Amino acid sequence: MAAYISFYSKTPNPKHLHEAAEVLHGGGIVIFPTDTVYGLGCLSSSVKGLERFAKIKEVKLEHAPLSFLFRDIKELSQYVAPMNSQTFKLVKKLLPGPYALILHAANKLPKPFQKRKTIGVRISNHPVLQALLPLLDAPLITSSLHDPDEIIDYTTDPENLFARWESKIDLMLSDGYGSNIPSTVIDLTTDPFELIRAGAGEIPNEL
Repeated sequence: MAAYISFYSKTPNPKHLHEAAEVLHGGGIVIFPTDTVYGLGCLSSSVKGLERFAKIKEVKLEHAPLSFLFRDIKELSQYVAPMNSQTFKLVKKLLPGPYALILHAANKLPKPFQKRKTIGVRISNHPVLQALLPLLDAPLITSSLHDPDEIIDYTTDPENLFARWESKIDLMLSDGYGSNIPSTVIDLTTDPFELIRAGAGEIPNEL
């Protein structure tokens, strides 16, 4: 049976964070708050977690539109190809924040992502993730949770999310009602850069 942990402040309880880290390191699937909508994720280095994640989302990890969720720019840089000054400047300007950026992948991504030419990257400024990610051995793989109601698109009530996903996950990290506006997605592998989806993040002048 999945556990449910609630956070009530901008300073997350360290005990709960370590519990979440333990679940993720054990191959667990977790729903967590972000600076946009709630996300579903697992540790990117966990074979067990990735297999379960792919089954739940009904995707093939080699090609699915997923995002790596990093703790900071330094960790992100290990998973992407060297960036030119223009790209790096924009990445530093937008992250952390409500953006998902598409970048050229590094030559040696871990399995099962080694065939990817590009990857989606995120650095969230949500306090729970800012405190949790430094406790993890690797970045998270994440995907947004769409509501069955196409008009609503994203569920904002964490209790409703938990009721729907409880049988498939190990842990729900709740921080109250989430947003129903997803991240702004920008492809930084093209020249010029391309806006893929307008979302919570303001569209930068560079586009």
